[in-house]
Amino acid sequence: MHALGTHLLVELRDCNPEILKDLNKVKNAMVAAAMEAKATIVDISFHEFNPFGISGMVVIAESHLSIHTWPEYSYAAVDIFTCGDVIKPEVASSFLIEQFECKSSSIVEIKRGILSHDNKKLPHKVSPSTILEPVV
Repeated sequence: MHALGTHLLVELRDCNPEILKDLNKVKNAMVAAAMEAKATIVDISFHEFNPFGISGMVVIAESHLSIHTWPEYSYAAVDIFTCGDVIKPEVASSFLIEQFECKSSSIVEIKRGILSHDNKKLPHKVSPSTILEPVV
């Protein structure tokens, strides 16, 4: 079964709360994770909440990496969604586990965009001749 992309839901528990509440450290870790996975960064947006907590997104040509931190619980929720088979989302997740000094993590992998059941590999980038007709 082939899919357009892989989506990792990354649970980071028992992280260093001082890192999770530092906007620059969180942002730099997320950008570096995208770069470690060899993704093409398109845009970056992060927001720091009062009294604490950070949400952010690194938009990549291959999809995105997003995070929300709860430093008061030493917890961060990370989504890593990559399309195609060049980018390795597991590289980004391993990098973030290390950067946030995470002692307990879990990862759920979901295949996204399973459009064909004939075991035909789906191209990440399409040309007009490879566009699939919608199923009605």
